[in-house]
Amino acid sequence: MGNNKTNNNTTRRYSIIQVLVITCDLCLCNGLFYLLYYWTGFCKQHPTQEATLPQTLITLSLCYLICTIHRGVVLHNDKVHPYQIVWRAFLNVFYFSFISGFLLTAGHFIEISFSFFITYLLSLFVSESICRLLIRICIKKYRTNKNHIHYVVLIGSTTNNIELYHELTNNLTYGYAVTGYFDDQPNPEMDALNCPYLGKPEKVQDYLASHTYIHSLFCCLPSRRASTIVPIINYCENNLVHFYSVPNLRNYLHNRVFFNMLGNVPYLSLRPDPLSQPENKFLKRAFDIVFSLTFLCTFFPIILIIVTIITKITMPGPVFFRQKRNGLNDREFYCIKFRSMKVNKDADTLQATKDDPRKTKWGNIMRKTNIDELPQFINVLLGDMSIVGPRPHMLKHTEEYSKLINKYMVRHFVKPGITGWSQVTGYRGETKELKDMEGRVLGDIWYIEHWSFGLDLYIIYRTVRNIFHGEKNAY
Repeated sequence: MGNNKTNNNTTRRYSIIQVLVITCDLCLCNGLFYLLYYWTGFCKQHPTQEATLPQTLITLSLCYLICTIHRGVVLHNDKVHPYQIVWRAFLNVFYFSFISGFLLTAGHFIEISFSFFITYLLSLFVSESICRLLIRICIKKYRTNKNHIHYVVLIGSTTNNIELYHELTNNLTYGYAVTGYFDDQPNPEMDALNCPYLGKPEKVQDYLASHTYIHSLFCCLPSRRASTIVPIINYCENNLVHFYSVPNLRNYLHNRVFFNMLGNVPYLSLRPDPLSQPENKFLKRAFDIVFSLTFLCTFFPIILIIVTIITKITMPGPVFFRQKRNGLNDREFYCIKFRSMKVNKDADTLQATKDDPRKTKWGNIMRKTNIDELPQFINVLLGDMSIVGPRPHMLKHTEEYSKLINKYMVRHFVKPGITGWSQVTGYRGETKELKDMEGRVLGDIWYIEHWSFGLDLYIIYRTVRNIFHGEKNAY
């Protein structure tokens, strides 16, 4: 079955929520003490202190982290009631009061009055409770918003899929909505759950074709139905629908599959998908924003002035070239580049070749040094692209190659990049033969399956190195 990976949804999917809650708690912990500190000073009741205020606040922060870092956050749990959130906040403040009170007193940090400390603790408890309840409400509103819901269909209605239906629908924080199920005949148990019967499994592809908003499909048909299942898998892989088998695919799919858990229900995915994890998405997007913003505010204005002057001198027409390309989930966007060719009617359909007569001498220099790609940092900042990812293709190429290369559309499960794994491993530039594009697609899928922040940094390094060393396919 390949390399198994057990997903703890509580710690993996919602680690960002945990970090957010603890960060908010620390802000309250320090902010309230700071406000009370100056309020008591205004009233001539300022507590005597032997340590500086920053030292005191750091000590309070460490004490609070000890009390809350492991078991202090319950917002990410499957089912949690408001009283549980308030009770957890109370426990955090209760233990915090003993630890912080002892350390501040024993360490001679500060001598505070009983009324000061009680006022601080009560304010912290009330503020923390309100903050956590508001975050929980925001999570529910976010997940129930139509723009954020992931729509799911089920194939089969065995015990596994019935339990899976409960897991998907009982917990709003997962953000799933089940549109219905397919089976050879209606199942009274599913009907009792108000899960619509959509027809026989043979009708799945027609349904997906007419309901393009479907994100995921969970299949629990037995392996003897391979003749029905395999076409569904191929359709999903080529039309941006995530396919999951409950519980396994071994008898009809010979490549590696990966074990996952959703609540108490096991399912298998076709590949590892690190960038589906919220913390990885957050890290990658944060890096994209910081990197692109830094470049656009420093080097880019100088490069823009130089490129504009030389372009205007060497060829008529605009400085920038905008072209529609396919991005995340096949969404179209305008990819921005410095124009390196004469204005021509084939710009949106014909790839650049080594001795392309449309290129100018200055354009050829820009292409060899990758200067023409630099405006795409604007695309990165806007969220259409990432620094690293599969290179976006022209609409015409996506339409053609998606019909010729199996799993071609998988590369659109992540944002396209300015540079990518395929580009630094020999698959940059013109695709003269079908095997060239097949190699590029395989490289893109490998990147999606093996993504890490370190891999992105290595690809950036290889890209910069290739610029100085030169690339034979850079034209």
